[in-house]
Amino acid sequence: MAAKQPHPLMQDRAAGLSPIAAGLLRTATVALDRLDPKTAEVALTSVLALEPDCAEALRMQGVVLHLRGDYAEAVTLLRRAHALAPDDAMVQMNLATALYADGEFATAVPYLQRACALAPDFAPAWFNLGKVYMLQGRPAGAITALHRALDVDPDHVPARVLLAQAETALGMVTQASANYREVLRCEPGQPIAWGGLADLDAERLSKEDVVQLRKALHKPGATHPVRVALGFALVKALEDQSDYDGAFRALYKANSLQHRQLNWSPAKASAQVDALIGAFATPPHGASDPTQGEQVIFVVALPQSGSVLTEQVLAAHPQMAAAGDLTDLQQVINDESVRQGRPLRQWAKTATAADWSRLGRDYLARTECWRRRKPCFIDRSLHNWRLVGAALAMLPGARVVNSRRDAFENCFACYRQLFASGYEFTYDLDHMVSYWRDYDRLSRHWQRLFPTRFTDHGYEAWQADPEGQVRRLLDFCGLAFAPACVEFHRKQDASAGSMSPGQLLRRDSERAALYGKNLDRLRALLSSGDTVS
Repeated sequence: MAAKQPHPLMQDRAAGLSPIAAGLLRTATVALDRLDPKTAEVALTSVLALEPDCAEALRMQGVVLHLRGDYAEAVTLLRRAHALAPDDAMVQMNLATALYADGEFATAVPYLQRACALAPDFAPAWFNLGKVYMLQGRPAGAITALHRALDVDPDHVPARVLLAQAETALGMVTQASANYREVLRCEPGQPIAWGGLADLDAERLSKEDVVQLRKALHKPGATHPVRVALGFALVKALEDQSDYDGAFRALYKANSLQHRQLNWSPAKASAQVDALIGAFATPPHGASDPTQGEQVIFVVALPQSGSVLTEQVLAAHPQMAAAGDLTDLQQVINDESVRQGRPLRQWAKTATAADWSRLGRDYLARTECWRRRKPCFIDRSLHNWRLVGAALAMLPGARVVNSRRDAFENCFACYRQLFASGYEFTYDLDHMVSYWRDYDRLSRHWQRLFPTRFTDHGYEAWQADPEGQVRRLLDFCGLAFAPACVEFHRKQDASAGSMSPGQLLRRDSERAALYGKNLDRLRALLSSGDTVS
């Protein structure tokens, strides 16, 4: 098969340069292709010494800085390249991705759109546009862009993987499955495609899939991340064959492999919770305005505990907007900790009402966009359960809903899940149980400290009495009863192949029961209180 010809945009990039500069530029190009930015940078520095206004050298130097993580300086160089070559689609694309990496989200998209307009047959530009749309939570736009990328280059595997992920986000399960299968036809051991396919609950993996996964797992040279991802996909494939003993062995191996790469300390995590309980031993003297933050409902939780369900129940209310997984509260606390030169658990005891008021105003300023659409908004985060004391000191009018689930079901669901990042405690049962206990005792402390502003919303209680629990939840939030909050899941179930959070949780519960004696150790850990530190 003949090698694919490079796109015209990639050819003659050294046109107009002196022979020496052109040779150096070619050296830099080869180095970047080989992922050797150091060699590329040396050559590009020499090019720019000879040709200071070489747009291509500035572009490539910007790419090197982007790869290094120096996004601001990359933007500076790429803006210079853009001024010299405003109609170069490569410059437009690289400037856009650097802008996005530097946090200038709104500014980045027009440059990518311009790159696509300048070179409509250049698949990387459409792929990057689709990628940015996905990062912005715009899967419909991503699907359009990624189809354009694949129209140009049907073999663009990253574009097809991302297209399947966008389709999954919109509940287009059949289309997502077909695209993941097409990726696996080209690359049988592609770990992201296997993981995505395994996450499609409606997709039943076959005995042949089990064979292919095991073959990929034993392929010489498979990296640690690949083996972990394939191992978790194998769990789902074995479950689909009703081989729960084999699934648990695969799950244990995948978790153990991931756990060995991490450095989680249960003792350190527990000590931090002890320190928070000490720092907030009594209700803090918070912001002086008791209404500050009355527009905010925090939803806190552990992973796999139903926080999305809780958010969607509340978001069905006509006065509520769902902001999703925000980091603003954590950022406000982190910024103050940097300013003070010590962590929250140390400065919380000495913070004044004026301090808490200032921090609350900072948070409200950061989240102002969510209050423009509806009177109230939901800030859901899987990390903020530690920050409840600070949140309610900053925002005396806010309320916190703690989304809870049965401990056994919650711990197993976490152990069964491969997370994209973080949650290092989930890959070892002892660590998982220790973390759950820390969460449980701190949650109970917040409940004692703030009895009218902190409440639990249990999945099992909601499942047994949806309307009664919704009424209780809305009353806690100061909202009138809205029938839509009870019916939200039926509407979502009717969408194109999507599943409600409630269905997803029921699915996990059924799996836990089917594992039987394989989960005796988890049951024993939760009942005995003994875990390894």
